[in-house]
Amino acid sequence: MDTLLLNRTDVQQLLDVEKVLDLLEDAFRLYSSHKSIPSQRSSSSLPLEHASSMVIFPGLLPEIPAYTVKVHAKYPNKNPSIKGVIHLHDIYTGKLLAMMDSTYITAVRTGLAGALGTHTLAKKSAKKIAIIGCGVQGEMQLKSIQYLREIERVWIFDKNYEKANMFSKKMQNEIKVPIKISASVQDAVRDADIIISATWSREPFLFLNMIKPGTHITTLGADELGKCEVSREVVKASIFISDDKKLVAKSGAIQSLDLSENDIQAELGEVLMNPLLGRRNDEQITVFGAVGLAFQDLVSAWYVYQKAKKSNIGLIYNFMG
Repeated sequence: MDTLLLNRTDVQQLLDVEKVLDLLEDAFRLYSSHKSIPSQRSSSSLPLEHASSMVIFPGLLPEIPAYTVKVHAKYPNKNPSIKGVIHLHDIYTGKLLAMMDSTYITAVRTGLAGALGTHTLAKKSAKKIAIIGCGVQGEMQLKSIQYLREIERVWIFDKNYEKANMFSKKMQNEIKVPIKISASVQDAVRDADIIISATWSREPFLFLNMIKPGTHITTLGADELGKCEVSREVVKASIFISDDKKLVAKSGAIQSLDLSENDIQAELGEVLMNPLLGRRNDEQITVFGAVGLAFQDLVSAWYVYQKAKKSNIGLIYNFMG
């Protein structure tokens, strides 16, 4: 029972970001309309402070004859902060088709999913963006949104000024858009049409009095119990869209704010099928709260696996001996 092994370099070489974006958009629709077995997440703290382990499974979609199980180590103070592997199994036999590094896939699929939610819910004229959190995902969100809409100006904020400064220099060269480092979250979001936050925060830092009418917020940091970036009042005043209602209600921003599934208007897949479930005018505040779903790993891993087989990339290993 041969298994294809792919390292991060292999995955980066094989993954076509724009192609995966198209596949993800279709996959969000499929997931919300054919959710026979919902995505699950299981996590545990580890002995070291802030460290945790997580399993995200099963990645399932009707059109793909495989499923995924992703195993992650999360260490916020290390670089990269998230490390792990994706196991790709044959759906009919359970055979382990491939094991691949998950670091790049996770960064890309999270960036694309966030950008898809942002573009779908933000008003058409929105071109000014605030990025809160200058890590890998802040970069990926900024790169990814450019596949979908024009950006005019960017404000960034991170508690670590050196991190923000490095982010600014790097992204200025890559996206060719003016980027300003802000002194506070409030300064960063004051004139923004779109706010994207990707932090490790366990306390809300985006409040209603900081946000102008018509703003869209994508919050990606609240992907575990107790993590939160937006305040309760923001959620109550907004159209809140999730990637998965039940999962966000028990392990995302909704759970952290002691709210319920009733505070979620729809899933992104549902909005993609029926735009009237999302933004209806330019004065509304919209929020996309995402925890990240296993089907996103499946779409990306299946694409990489198929391409690797055609290109004869990777190592073959028999775990059965």
